Amino acid sequence: MPSKIPAQTKARLGLDGERSWVVLTEVNEFTWPGPDLRTIGGNAATVAFGFLPPGFFKVVRDRYLDLQRRNKAAQVPRTE
Repeated sequence: MPSKIPAQTKARLGLDGERSWVVLTEVNEFTWPGPDLRTIGGNAATVAFGFLPPGFFKVVRDRYLDLQRRNKAAQVPRTE
């Protein structure tokens, strides 16, 4: 069950114009910062693109927690 990222949020985060989704059936489990994170604009100090708007974050969080309660979401360990 993915959740579509709103166009305004994508633009603010500097993402491309293609459709983007948050996958809610799994979460990655890793030690921060993880091996798959990439720096932004060559700045080694950051890998964060920015915050999600509170309303969209709540939708993502609530949908994930519902899936987790129903055993339809998994934590996936990632390599370091």
